Parts: sequence; C-alpha cells; structure tokens
Amino acid sequence: MPIAFGVHLGPARTTADELRHVWARVEELPFEWISVWDHFWAAVGGDTNCFEGVAVHTALAMSTSRVRAGCLVYCAGYRHPAVLANSMAAIDQFSGGRCETGLGSGWYEEEYVAHGFDYPDTTTRLDLLDEYAFVLKGLLTGEPFSHQGRFFTLEGAICDPAPIQDPLPLWIGGGGEKRTLRIVAKHADGWNVPFVTPETYSRKNAVLDDHCATVGRDPKEVMRSVNVGVAADEASLQRQFGAIVEVVRPGILMGSADEMVDGIGRYVDAGADQINVALRAPYELGALEAIAVAINQMQ
Repeated sequence: MPIAFGVHLGPARTTADELRHVWARVEELPFEWISVWDHFWAAVGGDTNCFEGVAVHTALAMSTSRVRAGCLVYCAGYRHPAVLANSMAAIDQFSGGRCETGLGSGWYEEEYVAHGFDYPDTTTRLDLLDEYAFVLKGLLTGEPFSHQGRFFTLEGAICDPAPIQDPLPLWIGGGGEKRTLRIVAKHADGWNVPFVTPETYSRKNAVLDDHCATVGRDPKEVMRSVNVGVAADEASLQRQFGAIVEVVRPGILMGSADEMVDGIGRYVDAGADQINVALRAPYELGALEAIAVAINQMQ
C-alpha cells in the first residue's frame, strides 16, 4: 500500500483567516489529509487561545474539497458520544464523505479542571475510552442503537441523517501498550501516535499486532499513522514548539530533502501507513514545502 501523507494543525494561537490560508496551501501540495485537535486551550503552557474542536473540524471540512478532514483526537471526557456521533455524521454529510474521527482518553488535567470536568485516574479514563469507542461506532452505523453500560445508557438512539461513509473511519490516539493499544485493536479503523522515534513506533506496532491477535482481528485492518514535526533547522524547531521542544524532538524530521526522505523511510519500515506533519503556530509553511519536495522524490 502506498504511504499516505497528511498535515496535523494545532488550531491555537492563530486566526480563522490564517487557518483557511494554510488549509488552502495544503490542498495544493501532495497531502491527502488535514486534521486538527480537540482542546479548549492551547495544548501547553495554559495559553487560552484555541479554537474548539468540533467547530474547527467543521470549518476545515467546509473550507476544503479534496483532503480527508479529521480530528486527532476528540477527548472522550468532554462530550457524550451521542453528541459527537451526530456532529461527525453531519460533517460527513456536508463534506461529501471526507470526515475522519479520532478519540483519545484525555490527558490535560489543567484544562479539565478549569472547565469543570472531572479528571479521573488513568484506569477510569481508559475504561471510559473503551466504552465510548464502542458506543460511537454503534451510533455511526445510522441504525437504532441501544446500550447499557458503566458510563452510558442509550435506548434506540440514532444518527439521522447517517454518515455517508459506511463505516465512517474511527481513529484512536495514544501509545499506551497495555490498555490503549488493546482498545485500538478492539474498536479502531486507525491508530495514531505523535513524536516517537521509528524504533519506538516499530515496537508499539508489534504490540498492536499482538493485541489484534488476542481479540481475533486481522492486524491489516488497522491503519497506522504517526505525527512528526518538520523543521528546517533548530531555530524553526524552537519557533514551532517552544517549551516542549525536548518532548517532540524524538519525532522531528530535519535537514535536506534527502534526509527527510530517509527519515520517512524509517517510519515506513517501522510500519507506518501514513505520515502526518504536525505544525503549530506560527506555521512554518517552508516546512511543508520541504516535505512536499521529499514526497515528490519518493513518487
């Protein structure tokens, strides 16, 4: 299967006009995917400037015409699955069947607390993610769905109109090898993890394969993606990621087009089906141009 390429844009510390400009540029380049994230605040440092996930996902879908339009990832702690399912069905309808939905267990405790959400322990958040993914997939079929569980109870709930896609792809994000990757194996059409080395990615891919075997699923049914940063040099890296540079550094592609091709190749060898370039404002469009050159060299 040919490797796919996407762009993951943090919709924080930016404007609607800037996002629309970047989305339009991405569609001119050899990328097949654009995604946003789901936060009320920027993902680090308590910065409050950030567009809400469902709204910006909708804007993305309506501002583009070709790329897959996704969110990596919606926090299971922030919305009832029936609310999210109906939103995703609507986005799929209005985008002509280009919606991609991601789920995660949530991690930003400060954001939870500031907005009045309970922030339970890790085990509880993963239990919630497991049930949430099951319920969301049931609702996205467009058929009446009933469920009585620990966190959610539904009686004949239905997404009407249903999504165009059958099924609408569900991604689960995260790298936890004991629980998260097992939840991926049980429920997801795709798996995503950000800023890990190719070696770490390879190991986690093997763990996911083992979980698929345990639950009786063909590992080839789960698409594998990784978010990486792209920077022309150290200054570019610092501008994009600031205080979290050392956190993301293991998953950064940097240097010449040839060096980026080599870096992409290591992730492909590690099992990636899709490489997403992760950008934060101020968006380095030069980084997109550089990776586009590398993509063209590979084709």
